[in-house]
Amino acid sequence: MSIAREQPTKKTFDIRQLILPISALLIVAYFLAPIIWQVLTSFKVNADISAIPNVYIPKRITFEHYLSLFQRRPFALYILNSAFVSITSTLLCLAVGAPAAYALARLRLWGERIILATVTIVTLFPAVLLFLGLLEIVKALGLGNNYLALIIPYTAINLPLTILVMRSFFQQLPKDLEDAAKVDGYNTFQMLWQIVLPMTFPALVTTGILTFISAWNEFIFALTFMTRESLKTIPVATAQLSGVSVFEIPYGPIAAATVLGTLPLVLLVLVFQRRIVQGLTAGAVKG
Repeated sequence: MSIAREQPTKKTFDIRQLILPISALLIVAYFLAPIIWQVLTSFKVNADISAIPNVYIPKRITFEHYLSLFQRRPFALYILNSAFVSITSTLLCLAVGAPAAYALARLRLWGERIILATVTIVTLFPAVLLFLGLLEIVKALGLGNNYLALIIPYTAINLPLTILVMRSFFQQLPKDLEDAAKVDGYNTFQMLWQIVLPMTFPALVTTGILTFISAWNEFIFALTFMTRESLKTIPVATAQLSGVSVFEIPYGPIAAATVLGTLPLVLLVLVFQRRIVQGLTAGAVKG
């Protein structure tokens, strides 16, 4: 009696298994290519920047472009200006937007649908269309070359988004905790401050970072309302960089300024990466 040998099954190669990783790699390369190009340009010498054909990977590295930013202009002051305006407007958005979002999520307000519709419309409204009106208000109140000329518009523009995002998180919290807090004698403010907000900390971080990035990158208002050199922000200072002559475009210093202007945002996202992921995925699975 012969026993038939079992033939080993051959593993067939399926090209569909490579589609997802290759697609992900191409997407990452597509988005990282301009960033890598800017970083490399900021370290190139001027001869390599203007060389034909292009020098993609520099063999000579220089820090002259970064040093020139701080030697010719008060670039450190521009960073502090952007940080102060962005942080202040972000804190104001969270301080005003969180209680407003909680009220819309938990309290029965008259005209709640109208309020939500108005907030949504304002969120979708292009901020640049408010430019002329804000300009007249700034001129009438004498807020030109004043930090308030940027803090107030940034807060007003980002506040509707803060309310909508925080409201969705408040709605996902179990209401039993709030009922138990009321039994223990907590008032609405104490319950919001001591119980609700700590539970929504990832949402606060996510919303705060979105608001901070929006304020940090804003250009039109900062360009118009801040004409004094000591009050300019990074986007405006970067756009106004000039070369030795009128016909020279300082590609190196512009690339260096772009890297320095983006670095705080990158560090901010890396530090709060876990909180951002928790905030973005909160409520995705209900059980």
